[in-house]
Amino acid sequence: MVLVTAHLGYWITVFIAMTGLYIVIARGNLIKKLVGLSIFQTSVYLLYIGPSKLVGGTAPIAAEPFTVYSNPLPHVLILTAIVVGVATIALGLALVVRIREAYGTIEEDDILAQDEEPVVRDITTIAK
Repeated sequence: MVLVTAHLGYWITVFIAMTGLYIVIARGNLIKKLVGLSIFQTSVYLLYIGPSKLVGGTAPIAAEPFTVYSNPLPHVLILTAIVVGVATIALGLALVVRIREAYGTIEEDDILAQDEEPVVRDITTIAK
C-alpha cells in the first residue's frame, strides 16, 4: 500500500495514458481518436511536471533566504509540448473535416470499406 500512495501521481499518469491509448485504439470515430490522443498527451505533460516540482522550492532567483530551487526547464518544455499538441489536434481536426467532405463519414470502418470498393466508371465519362 505504501508503494501505491508514495507514487500516486505516477499511477494516475499511467491510468490517464492507458485511457487515452485505449480510446485511440478501440474507437472507430476519428473525432474520438483525436480526443484519445489529447488525453494521452495530457498524461505525458503530467509525467514531466509531476516530479519537477520540489516541495518548498522557489523560482531560481538568487536571493539569500532561499536555498531550494525548482528546475524551470521541465515547465518550459511542457509549454512547448502544449503548443505542439494544440497544433496537432488542430491539424487532425482539419483532416477530419476534409475526410468528411470526401467520404461523407468520419467512421474508420466506413472509410476503409469505401476505399476497398472497386470504382466503376463509365467509359464516356473517362473520355471527357
